[in-house]
Amino acid sequence: MQIHSFDIPANLNPTAELDRLDAPVLADPDHPGQSVLEGGAHVPAETSRRLACDASRVVMRHDEDGRLLEVGARTRTIPPALRRALHQRDRVCRFPGCGVPFGQGHHVRHWAHGGPTTLSNLALLCRRHHRAVHEEGYQVDRRPDGTLRFRRPDGRLLPEVPPRVVVPADPVETLRARHDAAGLRVHARTACAGWLGERLNVGWAIDVLHPLATRTTG
Repeated sequence: MQIHSFDIPANLNPTAELDRLDAPVLADPDHPGQSVLEGGAHVPAETSRRLACDASRVVMRHDEDGRLLEVGARTRTIPPALRRALHQRDRVCRFPGCGVPFGQGHHVRHWAHGGPTTLSNLALLCRRHHRAVHEEGYQVDRRPDGTLRFRRPDGRLLPEVPPRVVVPADPVETLRARHDAAGLRVHARTACAGWLGERLNVGWAIDVLHPLATRTTG
């Protein structure tokens, strides 16, 4: 039996540690076995899979009676050089519409299922959306052209979201230039209404608006 021990990444919880995870559980969340945080708290196997996506790992081998036989060296599931390349490529969380400029490495195909720890099999996801993909039923896969495709828990595709508009260095001057190009003259009283505060004449308003509405819908 192989037991994996993981350090939870510091941006998740700097003091917690995934203490014990049976290897069969990592490969199949429905398999019976242990998935335990430091301190003894049991967590769903899919939570452990999320934490194992981007953490340091120690593999320990036990016999059938639970006696420790072998302890492997601590390794990173995503090496530092590959992590830098991932951040350089993705820049922000890749979940549609997010754009948070930091995150965790997510294996599109989990390494426990034979997915390689390569740049083409990784995507940058913020903590919130990493949890959504692992524990809330959202799915992600990479298409042959290299783009990512996200699906809702019911299988429907999440639509692509246009990139955020870049804010000009001097937005006020940019707006003034657009107004000048359109022939607009905006001044201090442009938005002031001609209404002087008197009560609305409801009957007159209906007499004016109702014929207009009738002609429009007729």
